[in-house]
Amino acid sequence: MGVYQLEVETAEDLWEVEALYDTCFAPGRELLSSYRLRDGVPKVADLCLIARDETGVLAAAIRFWPIRIGAGEHRALLLGPIAVHPTRQGEGLGGLLMTEAMAEAVRLGWQRVMLVGDAPYYSRFGFEKLPHVEMPPPTNPDRVLGVALRPGAWDGVAGLVHKDD
Repeated sequence: MGVYQLEVETAEDLWEVEALYDTCFAPGRELLSSYRLRDGVPKVADLCLIARDETGVLAAAIRFWPIRIGAGEHRALLLGPIAVHPTRQGEGLGGLLMTEAMAEAVRLGWQRVMLVGDAPYYSRFGFEKLPHVEMPPPTNPDRVLGVALRPGAWDGVAGLVHKDD
């Protein structure tokens, strides 16, 4: 892996980060159910990280959003999007951002993280299928994954995921 500087995303980074997401994801990404959970909700700023190379070029970004599950008593973090520029993929940047951000989430007192993604990739970071947690449709239930940041954090957590108002 090259030399990268990890920083918390700032307001000045917004359009550059959005351009990276546009590069990495298909058109219409904002139509996914996970985006509806983010709409009008401030991201968890301390956990939204970017990686820049030694020349200052943005190479990767990760964001987290607060959500609630079930009747509202279970708060969690919704991870995503996470993106690595196509020219930087395979260098471990996505894993680095995820590991650093989740370590900070633990320090900030968060108990659980969930995402919608591919189990074979995310399982190496401890994510497992959440059979009792339901994302708004249309979401493939096999892609609803979570990781406990504290032992037992997902025990008894069930229901529909909704915005954290």
